[in-house]
Amino acid sequence: MTQLNYKHLLYFWTVAREGSVTRACGLLHLTQPAISAQIHKLERQLGEKLFQKSGRNLVLTEAGQVAFRYADDIFRTGHEMVDVLKGRPTGRPLRLAVGIADSIPKLVAYRLLEPALALPDPVEMVLVDDRPDRLLAELSIHALDLVLTDSPLPPTSSVKAYNHLLGECGVTLFARAEQAAELRDGYPASLNGAPFLMPTENTTLRRSLELWFDQEEIRPRTVAQIADSALLKAFGQAGAGVFASPSVIDAEVRRQFRVEAVGTVESIRERFYAISVERKLKNPAVVAICESARQHLFEAARPRRTRKARPGAGAPAQEAPSAAE
Repeated sequence: MTQLNYKHLLYFWTVAREGSVTRACGLLHLTQPAISAQIHKLERQLGEKLFQKSGRNLVLTEAGQVAFRYADDIFRTGHEMVDVLKGRPTGRPLRLAVGIADSIPKLVAYRLLEPALALPDPVEMVLVDDRPDRLLAELSIHALDLVLTDSPLPPTSSVKAYNHLLGECGVTLFARAEQAAELRDGYPASLNGAPFLMPTENTTLRRSLELWFDQEEIRPRTVAQIADSALLKAFGQAGAGVFASPSVIDAEVRRQFRVEAVGTVESIRERFYAISVERKLKNPAVVAICESARQHLFEAARPRRTRKARPGAGAPAQEAPSAAE
């Protein structure tokens, strides 16, 4: 069995952490040729290139990102071992790397992640906001522990991961107080011709809103298409138009953006998922996120089966198969 040379790994880890061989030389008290030679030996042993040139800088390859994460865990654990043996408190928090799909409102993301911060043992979160496809690529190489998104991983995806449905809720339409008061009279027909702030076309909410408009024979006037949920709400706060938001964060939206509800759309169901490479969740922070979402955050938002649907309202979409634990 090939034995890993931890000295070579240390040199690699230091260069990756510092971002350059030159800065690593000062910390390791070695020359640049010596460090470069040791890293090349590690690359030959692993059979992978760990760095690549980007202009005048060194950047980690995909294999280098995986190696760095493992090296980071190894050397952090080594430092903790020394502290334990010397009787010093470690204070080392549990690390949780989470990818947040850019279509998820930031207030929803915080409400989902909040239970992990309340655990008895400290948690250090690394949060990445990006497109779902990029986040899933990072998840597949274990650069992320979890991805939060508003759509499940499709069965045709090449990423081997599992959907864990966290919950669902309806949608509330908001506007500045005077606009909301005017539009509540005759809602939803009052939205016909009203200024509306739409999510961008590649989002689940956009498709759901357009379907609902068709069913209700409503034609709002789109004044802007905005990808960032916080920016969309800021436009709404300024009076630019009506905007939609998941009902589960109604109170926070009213308070933070000083807007009022025009009406609700229960036939539009916003679903939120945690996607992980684990079928059965084990990370205590991830377990806390999923359990709190299901038992508390979305509990009040569950539709009552005895309630009759309003005429013209669309039915919720069929739930995709989930591999939740």
